[in-house]
Amino acid sequence: MMAVSLLWAVDVYGRVFSVSAARGRWTRAADLLLELKRVTASQQCCWGVGCDHLLYLNVCPTDVPIRHQEETYENQRWNPVDGFTDTLLPTDRWSWTDESGLNQQPLHSFVLPSANWEWEGDWYVDDESCGRESSETGGWEYAVDFPATFTKEKKWNSCVRRRRWLRYRRYKELGSWTKVPVDKARPPPEPFTDISCGGWDMSDSPEKHIYLWAVSQQGKVWFRTGIRQQNPEGTSWESVHVPREVTQVSAGPKDLLWAVLWDGQLLVRTGISRDCPKGSSWEVVESPNQKGVAHVAVGLSVVWATTKDNKVGFRRGVNSHNPTGSGWISIGGEMVMLSVGPNDQVWGVGSDDRMVYFRHGVTATEVIGRSWVTVSAQLDCSGTTNHSSVCTPTDAAVFSSEVTTPSQGSVLGCDDTDISKPRLPKITSDSFISSLVSDCPAAQTNVPEGNQVMSEGPDSSIMTPTLPCSQSDGGDTPWSNVELEEMKGSAPSIARSSVATYALELEQRTVEEVPPWSCVAGGGCEIDFSLPVRWLNTTDARPISPSISPALNTTNTQTQTEKTQHEKGSTIEKCVRVTRGCMYWWRDWFPYQWEDVSVMLEQVRGDGAQTDHILYLYYTENQQKKYLHASIKEVTALVPVFRDSLYTMAVYTPERTRQRRPILLATRSLQDFSTWFSLLNKSCCEFRGLEDRISKQAMWAVTSKGDIMVHEPSPSLEAAAQYLPCDHMFWRQVPGHLFCVESNSLGVVWGVGHDHTAWVYTGGCKGDSTQGDENVKQTITDIRNVYIYENQRWNPMTGYTDKGLPTDRYMWSDASGLRECTKENTNPPSPQWTWISDWTVDYGVPGGSDKEGWQYAAEFTLTFHGYKTMKDFVRRRRWVRKCEINLTGPWQKVPPIRLTDITILPCLAQCGLEQVPLWAISEKGDVLCRLGVTADNPAGNSWLHVGTDQPFKSICIGGGHQVWAIARDGAIFYRGSVSAHNPAGECWYHIPSPPRQTLKQVSVGRTSVCAVDENSNLWYRQGLTPSYPQGSAWELISSNVCKVSVGQLDQVWIIADKVPGFPSESSGTVCHRLGVKPMYAKGLSWDFGIGGGWEHLSVRGNSTEAQRVTPRSPHPSRTQSQVNGNIMSC
Repeated sequence: MMAVSLLWAVDVYGRVFSVSAARGRWTRAADLLLELKRVTASQQCCWGVGCDHLLYLNVCPTDVPIRHQEETYENQRWNPVDGFTDTLLPTDRWSWTDESGLNQQPLHSFVLPSANWEWEGDWYVDDESCGRESSETGGWEYAVDFPATFTKEKKWNSCVRRRRWLRYRRYKELGSWTKVPVDKARPPPEPFTDISCGGWDMSDSPEKHIYLWAVSQQGKVWFRTGIRQQNPEGTSWESVHVPREVTQVSAGPKDLLWAVLWDGQLLVRTGISRDCPKGSSWEVVESPNQKGVAHVAVGLSVVWATTKDNKVGFRRGVNSHNPTGSGWISIGGEMVMLSVGPNDQVWGVGSDDRMVYFRHGVTATEVIGRSWVTVSAQLDCSGTTNHSSVCTPTDAAVFSSEVTTPSQGSVLGCDDTDISKPRLPKITSDSFISSLVSDCPAAQTNVPEGNQVMSEGPDSSIMTPTLPCSQSDGGDTPWSNVELEEMKGSAPSIARSSVATYALELEQRTVEEVPPWSCVAGGGCEIDFSLPVRWLNTTDARPISPSISPALNTTNTQTQTEKTQHEKGSTIEKCVRVTRGCMYWWRDWFPYQWEDVSVMLEQVRGDGAQTDHILYLYYTENQQKKYLHASIKEVTALVPVFRDSLYTMAVYTPERTRQRRPILLATRSLQDFSTWFSLLNKSCCEFRGLEDRISKQAMWAVTSKGDIMVHEPSPSLEAAAQYLPCDHMFWRQVPGHLFCVESNSLGVVWGVGHDHTAWVYTGGCKGDSTQGDENVKQTITDIRNVYIYENQRWNPMTGYTDKGLPTDRYMWSDASGLRECTKENTNPPSPQWTWISDWTVDYGVPGGSDKEGWQYAAEFTLTFHGYKTMKDFVRRRRWVRKCEINLTGPWQKVPPIRLTDITILPCLAQCGLEQVPLWAISEKGDVLCRLGVTADNPAGNSWLHVGTDQPFKSICIGGGHQVWAIARDGAIFYRGSVSAHNPAGECWYHIPSPPRQTLKQVSVGRTSVCAVDENSNLWYRQGLTPSYPQGSAWELISSNVCKVSVGQLDQVWIIADKVPGFPSESSGTVCHRLGVKPMYAKGLSWDFGIGGGWEHLSVRGNSTEAQRVTPRSPHPSRTQSQVNGNIMSC
């Protein structure tokens, strides 16, 4: 492990520099003749490609020396004459071999792999004495024969023996650049043009292996084997097949490898693993733009690229399971190359100013950071310096000098000379020297190396470094006039030399000017911002413009830095936020089990573009890395469930909805589940622009678990041109727990809990916004019953007993008998529920029971009744236990009457009702009318009792104040004379039920009435007119219906029992009736949506279309079987 974190860079002249995070000054390599083109770094070493196309290595100094152990075995056999000797049998191994005996290894065959190594001592016997004099055993191991097991103990039948010899070699060139030797007995590879190292985090073993990749001039890819901590030079080069010519390659710390092709496209290496570090195949990835990619940089789980027009792109969705990623994101800034550090921090070289930049704000969650900041580290003049570099003044010591033309004792300013500004050399060839010479100004061609002019005075020589001058509009640069004694007496000397002027200070110190850079390597640099990093200009938190400002005047470093960070435009940077975690995922194919997966949510925001979020699931199947992904724009619902003692959420998409196979994700703790559920729900709402406040046109639904779901419809939900299929509808959860919910287009929403408590929704109320938090944080309590069944079968010997037939259901089961449910293993619906009672016999079971709670039947599959007959061979009784849940949400309790059903008048969105009619049925079956309900006061003021002759169970009010209700015996009634001035109406009209059917629920729209019977059939009432609102007859529409909701626009939505083709799915699917028109209110077909455990639906709030036309006239003729309604009671 390296002692310090180093950032490596190469300037346009091929000189190598490094800067440590602690010191913060550029230090040049000690080898002044070293010229490199590319460098790549890890935390242990740095590799470089020289201008001679050879490979160079710099191993970072460490406290522990790099030592490699060489070993060989000396083998001997016993004979009766000489004892143990090295004279072996012809079939034996050699006298000196490796441990296996298959390879001959005499002592003189071991040589140093290169001049960078040296021996530490001589060979010695390994007898566990660590190089000291051998013990009495001499390090020998004995055996009967060579292919046998050796032991330290010599026995009577020990015919052979061996001992191990050791010698260590040490790597001596730590901290210096050395040439990597050519492989032995192998032809040298082609000249290299680019290299990249990585893979050191691929394995969890303490010994880190580094994998080096290189690109040759012919566009081939090479792989260096055998690089590890004890062998930094590696062993040999191996060729890797590529489909086309490659120009550049980049490897990440793990198993990511990307390459750039000549045409600007990208190659991604797949199949890289610890056992196969070279990978198996290539995949092509498109360029971020049409110009093509010039450079790519790979990190742990990020990929950055620069195009040939110097634009910067970020590849989203990159992971070991998905090395190719999912798409490009444009990032502000113009760079010629990039480098990614060990923690995905990013470094770059600017295209215009050739300065080194650092991507500020990169964290584990903010993967692309916020802005580019300059690396303001200066050159270290105390160590090795650059002969061709120049000096500039600093704040600590003022030192100014300038080469001027001969003068008559006067000192000239910068404006008095005609020196052109230096320009940055462009790297267009492999030779840095040629490009440097070709770009140098003609006025400076006669300057000696180092840009120093030697004074020829008799007393001493004056070293005068050249300093570029900047032309300023404000005037000349101030200089101090100093008379030099030696200059007065020697005019010829003055004519042959330049005059230097200095600003004198007590302390003088020079700092070399930072050169323009061509390459940077941050693989071994990790910036910890918990510690001060003064050489990074991170004080300006604003993002810079897309085009980084070109280099300005080089005489003032501070001014250059400020102008480099100046924004040219008001561009908003994108933001990519990544949230990672671990969850359980249900594999819905063989072997059908929970799998540990890594979960990542990638959220893209900013730049004025639409947000785009993607959820990734990474898993392993048959030792192969795979992944699933779901775009947040495709997620249609997040439904919480509790399954297999895990907190589970079902993630629906249109495709998954059609397949009836949602993605199931689970956690063991409620806190982790709440965190992920809230994050995903917020991401879905953010993408769709949904606010916390629910619109008045929303559709409401309740699942069988009591979760409240809401869909925000389009303004014209029923319009054919803008029709949204049911499987594309997005549902989000509202805090609370209810049994049913009803709403209307004025924002009045009521609900009923499982314990029959009435609740009114306060999240959509008008009024003081300061009370919003109080409304949201109100405590919601709900109580529900958990049922199990005790089953028994009769036999002639013992009577009824819990010993059933092998084909019978469990003796303790649920209502279906398919799942075993005992008192001990039956838990509340989820850990959020707590038991508040013990198990008791339920005597109120439907169908009645005897005095002990038993119900009887001939078989378990038949209908049970509450009395025993001679043909009843089985019986059951229901046990009940109460549980309670406490939540917080925007619901206000409406005491004191407990309700079983509610209904609210549906109306148009532009309707201006003073009071909203609301009807309900109490727990006892009484019909109630709520007074004082308005949009500002949705809870209303008081209840008005409406008289009936029998208890009711379902009620609904439709357009025109039509009130329909169903009694507990299945009889259906119509309430006459209900109006805004007479909210309770006058009398009930009995309406004949469908033949041989018992209705259980009714829903009324503007001009249509639908009802559901006990056999799950949907009926439509024909002949409704304003003059005859009772209608004429019932018509069967469909079967397989649990509940129905008819809206103000006569739209028909139902909760279907089952979906055709999916018999195993749980009951309860949201469906929409297609083809409903004013002249054909029955519709044509069903559109199935989300389902599996949905229990209630209300579409009565959606009414934004124009008012429907009047039903057709004249009315259809009625047959004698169609009976009119008769007045029953008032």
